[in-house]
Amino acid sequence: MAVRIEKLSGTAFLSFPDRYNYLVTELRERFGCDMSSVLLNGDMLYVERTFAAPAAKECTSFSSIPYFCRCAMTEPFLLHFDSIGEAAHALKNMQRNWAPYTYQLFRRSALIQEKLPYVNLKTRTFPCRIPKSPIGLYTLLDEHTILASSTTTSFLPSGAIQFEENHTEPPSRAYLKLQEALTMMQLLFDAALPQKGERCFEAGASPGGWTWQLVQLGCTVLAVDRSPLAKPLMENNLVTFRAHDAFTIPVQEIGACDWVFSDVICYPVRLFEWIQKWIASGLAKNMICTIKMQGAIDWQLVDKFAAIPKSRVVHLNYNKHELTWLYCSS
Repeated sequence: MAVRIEKLSGTAFLSFPDRYNYLVTELRERFGCDMSSVLLNGDMLYVERTFAAPAAKECTSFSSIPYFCRCAMTEPFLLHFDSIGEAAHALKNMQRNWAPYTYQLFRRSALIQEKLPYVNLKTRTFPCRIPKSPIGLYTLLDEHTILASSTTTSFLPSGAIQFEENHTEPPSRAYLKLQEALTMMQLLFDAALPQKGERCFEAGASPGGWTWQLVQLGCTVLAVDRSPLAKPLMENNLVTFRAHDAFTIPVQEIGACDWVFSDVICYPVRLFEWIQKWIASGLAKNMICTIKMQGAIDWQLVDKFAAIPKSRVVHLNYNKHELTWLYCSS
């Protein structure tokens, strides 16, 4: 058979690993989707409904797509083909950059990807900068059928990023979440990474995974928690530790900060109120805060976070049952 393209009228969503149920719940509860007729392929589901989802290149508000979607196919189609060469040629004729989502037919998918222009699919070393280049997404449904879209909602290949791990120095793996959040700050806001000499405040810092990463970048950190940090950080000249409930310290007492961070386990409404104090004060240039979910997700409250000017709510590859709020005042 000749290569044939069959356009689809719905939207395909790729969930984060082990977060498929969260995506389904969000589509049902937040968007009112009928999930009884969903077509499932691995961690990807297809909904017979068009979403007002912007392409990644527009870099506008993404509140119109699920937070727990790592990448959405905004203009999905089926590509019917005979050979691997035909499949790769058809994709290349549409655009340069493509990334696979592979849940089956691994060898066949790899052979197609080898015939496409190079895209970095490897584990990254932090810091890294993600090119703002449109990138398509495709997946093999069977040996002769691809589900694909040349327009997606992410600049990241397949919508996710992984970093090389340091297994010896950091006091926890939480630093990976901060690495990803800072990379997203660069990507979404063109924000520079925290620089040597910049002043950072971290609420709920213990045992110090985020503080450790900030020190590696040369920042000074005021770290506040009821429990102390790991010993090497407590002895680091760039770190000032204060034993306290960080949310009860007046922001004026903390003072001006280049960066404010929170990975505290607290009720989202309390975090929202705390953020409002910082924004009203004008003392924080940039903020990264984890929205920790307590039971069922209050979608209206999450949307209030997303509605804060100069901010975005995202789900990170290193998030669990939580979201991350990013803010850049400049």
